[in-house]
Amino acid sequence: MYAIIATGGKQYKVSEGDIIRVEKLDVEDGNTVTFDNVIAVSNDSLKVGADVANASVTATVMGQGRSKKVIVYKYKRKTGYHKKNGHRQAYTQVKIDKINA
Repeated sequence: MYAIIATGGKQYKVSEGDIIRVEKLDVEDGNTVTFDNVIAVSNDSLKVGADVANASVTATVMGQGRSKKVIVYKYKRKTGYHKKNGHRQAYTQVKIDKINA
């Protein structure tokens, strides 16, 4: 059984027991978070739309962190312009406990 959830502007395919990294959530470690924005649920047949209106996914927060640094380098030739910048995206690591469909 799997579900497709949307959080942080992205969609994730999750099953029970999966550990995923989602965009940073303002929840402390060990607390439970519920994802209500369920797009689809598949047990043996795929259910979407009104069939999954009351579905939700429950997960436990395992930790917070930041991804590896991504280097952004801007350069314009012949003008002497160059700019180097770095970015580390914050994430929350969650473990999927239960899919309520």
